[in-house]
Amino acid sequence: MLSSIHPLTKLTLLLLSMMTMMSNVAIVTMLPHLSEHFEGEVNIEFLSRLMITLPSLSIALLAPLLGLMVERIKKKPSAIVALLLFGVAGSAGLYLETIEGLLASRALFGVAVAILMIVSTSLMGDYFEGEARHKFMGLQSAFISVGGIVFIVGGGLLSDNSWRYPFGIYLIGFLILPFVVRYVVEVEHPTQMPQNHQEKAHLGGIYLLAFGLMLLFYIMPTQMPFLMINEFGASGTLAGAIIAMAFVSNALGAISFARLKRRFSFVSIYLMGLVIIGMGFILIGFVDNLYLFFFTSPIMGFGGGLMMTNISAWVLHKAHHKKRIKSSGYLTSALFMGQFFSPIVFHPLVTHFGVHQFFIIVGIGVVALALVAKMVMLQINSHEST
Repeated sequence: MLSSIHPLTKLTLLLLSMMTMMSNVAIVTMLPHLSEHFEGEVNIEFLSRLMITLPSLSIALLAPLLGLMVERIKKKPSAIVALLLFGVAGSAGLYLETIEGLLASRALFGVAVAILMIVSTSLMGDYFEGEARHKFMGLQSAFISVGGIVFIVGGGLLSDNSWRYPFGIYLIGFLILPFVVRYVVEVEHPTQMPQNHQEKAHLGGIYLLAFGLMLLFYIMPTQMPFLMINEFGASGTLAGAIIAMAFVSNALGAISFARLKRRFSFVSIYLMGLVIIGMGFILIGFVDNLYLFFFTSPIMGFGGGLMMTNISAWVLHKAHHKKRIKSSGYLTSALFMGQFFSPIVFHPLVTHFGVHQFFIIVGIGVVALALVAKMVMLQINSHEST
């Protein structure tokens, strides 16, 4: 841990975080226009959707290997390379002419995002400890939510003029590069023996919970637009504004984490977040007026922000500092694997029940799961105390 951290070092770390989890959604609104531009291509509807899912798959598959690379060449050089790749591959849609080229650029873009997430998460473990880490991680998650708003709203506005313009948002990587060069500091740790193997074994369970969290949370950007647009006739602008409200609430949930952590364990906060998300789903399923989404979707957003911060802090708390980069790589893989599989896993339910009933059924299932898990925990604790 650094004894004194420059304010611009903190800002740089927050900016790196902002560019990770939700940067993929900047081009969502341009997909229909992309399909029109390449209408002569075979399977263009499928290929256009790959523009969104391919980076997530790339991140999920490569993050553990990229973690090893970051460990070898250090965090600051890795961040510099990743920002260059983020800017070049991310903005490639401004000039590439073939769908194959665009898809290849999206896969490379995923590599950049994975490295940035690994670096920003592990640096947070280096710079902060205890409650200071919890507070900063809440702020980090809030910045990720702000990034989601910037990418969604900015992409929507730019796509009204040309399908190519949203790709220009990714040029922000070049703007943040000088901050990384100037203010990111590597932390050298003293050599210590690794923590015991029993503590290490718990990380696999946390990765599984991270996968489950993103499986649920990514229902918001992948299923809610269909509910709002197809069943309520919302415009793309209004649907984007509702999702942006959920991201604002996501930031509030993230900031609330540090205060809750003083009183509750990581497991309890995870279950608490599950109940909040489940209740949000149920309320969304009962909405009968479009504008009520402005009140129901932020509930789910708040729960997601709380859980996301909790998961990241949990991994950093358990991971030995010598294994922090590796642990961040596996966490990144688990989160983006959840992103990739979310629409695939829930598609049969949506098809069978319809998107409206789907939210109610999933919400009830999530709340029931959380309550059963809590009862099991109480039963275990009572046996241990006797």
